[in-house]
Amino acid sequence: MGVIERILGIGQASGQVGQAIEGVAEVFTVNKTKAELAFQQRAGQTVSQYGAEFQTPVSGFFDGFINGLNRLPRPTLAFGTIGLFVYAMVHPAGFSVRMQGLAYVPEPLWWLLGAVVSFYFGARELHYKRQALPIDEANVLPEATEDTDNNAALDEWRAQV
Repeated sequence: MGVIERILGIGQASGQVGQAIEGVAEVFTVNKTKAELAFQQRAGQTVSQYGAEFQTPVSGFFDGFINGLNRLPRPTLAFGTIGLFVYAMVHPAGFSVRMQGLAYVPEPLWWLLGAVVSFYFGARELHYKRQALPIDEANVLPEATEDTDNNAALDEWRAQV
């Protein structure tokens, strides 16, 4: 079999055709091996970042107290919402009275509350985004690339512009 492949050149040609098909297929579908490797790397970075948060020792009572306060809003909002559902089931009359009281809150105050909550969580998200590792080619899924050096249509268009 090896002699026939060498005589006809089928082995080399079939390898080149296979590589061309693989390149075209990656334009339309993600290479699962590369995607899994990128996912594994991102997961490892996430675990490392999470672990690094707890490696720094708290320097004093005040720092620990402030860190505790900074972690309260999200659980408070989540448990408070669940608490509202429980309160509505346990004491419907009291719940409806409180909801009628909320109806008297002026609309500008609701806008202010929305802005405060949005800025709080937005600033928190921005803070963590700024501390994140820079994106490199290993973290990005492969995309189709064009060889713009040898593209006659693109060169013609550039000449017109």
